Amino acid sequence: MGARAPLVLASASPRRLELLAQIGVRPDHTAPQDIDETPLKGETPKRLVLRLAEGKARAGAAAQPDAYVLGSDTVVAVGRRILGKPADAEEAGRMLDLLSGRNHVVLTGVAVRAPDGRTASRIAEARVAFKRLSDEERAGYLASGQWEGAAGAYKVQGLAGGFVRGITGSYTAIVGLPLYETRLLLEGLGWRP
Repeated sequence: MGARAPLVLASASPRRLELLAQIGVRPDHTAPQDIDETPLKGETPKRLVLRLAEGKARAGAAAQPDAYVLGSDTVVAVGRRILGKPADAEEAGRMLDLLSGRNHVVLTGVAVRAPDGRTASRIAEARVAFKRLSDEERAGYLASGQWEGAAGAYKVQGLAGGFVRGITGSYTAIVGLPLYETRLLLEGLGWRP
């Protein structure tokens, strides 16, 4: 039996590594891909996360064509309005104001590129209900800095978990990598631990 092709995670996210470890998947390497995450004109949230996940997998495969490359991206959407990662605390505050007391959707796209060039991808969706935030809760959360680097200005596994009234769908997609879909894609393209 030949050597197994390596698995590369096209991300530097420690959360994604932790999630993969939960299902016994340990990438051989991480190789974050710096691609433009700006939504295209008229692009829906679903199309955006799929394009970004596939783009990261493709970019990673260009550097390591002999590997399985796993790419992923997450966005928060309120209707067709896309909330990416806030640039600063002011923008994070505006995002929290928009989410306060409302339901929203978290979409995570995941894509796997196999060494033979085949690519498979999926989108996982979760609906999240946020409580109405008090001024004190909003200010405290912004002061915590946990909004930094987080789609929609929050991380459900941190302090913002206390703002969530309910979730329908994949919790791991909200954290940043839908485990069920990821496992299906890897196995479907022939990757084995």
